[in-house]
Amino acid sequence: MPTLPVLLLLNLAALLAGFVDAIVGGGGLITVPALMLGLPAGTALPTLLGTNKFVAVTGTTVAAGKFLRSGVLSPREMVAPVLASALGASVGVWLTYRIQPTFLRPLMLGLLVVMLAFTLFKPALGKLHAPRFGLHRQRSLAAGIALLLGFYDGFFGPGTGSLLIFLFVAVLGFDFLRASALAKSVNWASNVTSMVLFVAQGSWLPSVAIGMAVANGLGGYLGARVALSKGSGWVRGVFIVVVGALILRLGWQVWQG
Repeated sequence: MPTLPVLLLLNLAALLAGFVDAIVGGGGLITVPALMLGLPAGTALPTLLGTNKFVAVTGTTVAAGKFLRSGVLSPREMVAPVLASALGASVGVWLTYRIQPTFLRPLMLGLLVVMLAFTLFKPALGKLHAPRFGLHRQRSLAAGIALLLGFYDGFFGPGTGSLLIFLFVAVLGFDFLRASALAKSVNWASNVTSMVLFVAQGSWLPSVAIGMAVANGLGGYLGARVALSKGSGWVRGVFIVVVGALILRLGWQVWQG
């Protein structure tokens, strides 16, 4: 059991993570390193990931609910991606108990660099909502993206929300606000599925997770509220900052070996 000051710092990290994650994803950039520092040395990776998923579920639930009630995106657009994300996450969690996911860091780092460069050099990207495909094709592509990223989220996780937003903008032609709304629903499904499977295996720390989950839920509510009031341009700016921070974090981990 961590000391009270450590628990307070973990809760503060969860609050900030929920706020950022609701807007552009990347909450794991904050909570995973915080848990690595705050939990006892030698804590098993599935236990750390399971604790993190329990924390993340509250933030994504609150944020997804806020976006859903806002009417920014039709609930029918979320059904297939949500189901696909849950399926992918199930396979990802299963693999976590069998293979260490550290080999994904260099790949994720490269993807994030490409995402950031693409966003910076195309300033009009994601400003207007201009879907590129018919409804059936759009739903199929969204479900495919959700399946792949759901798997990644169950297996490793950091950067999932940001990558979802980027792909929904770049591939489907969504603006950043609608992409964020759909990404949050997809991320909610992968988080819930992963949490249930980790908790069922006993891979979580309730004494740490519950307090952090409450803080993360509050952060998620505040983040979604700010995103809806500020609009796509502001979300794009936060996206650039968070992806830049993710690149620095993963780059340091790759450099350290």
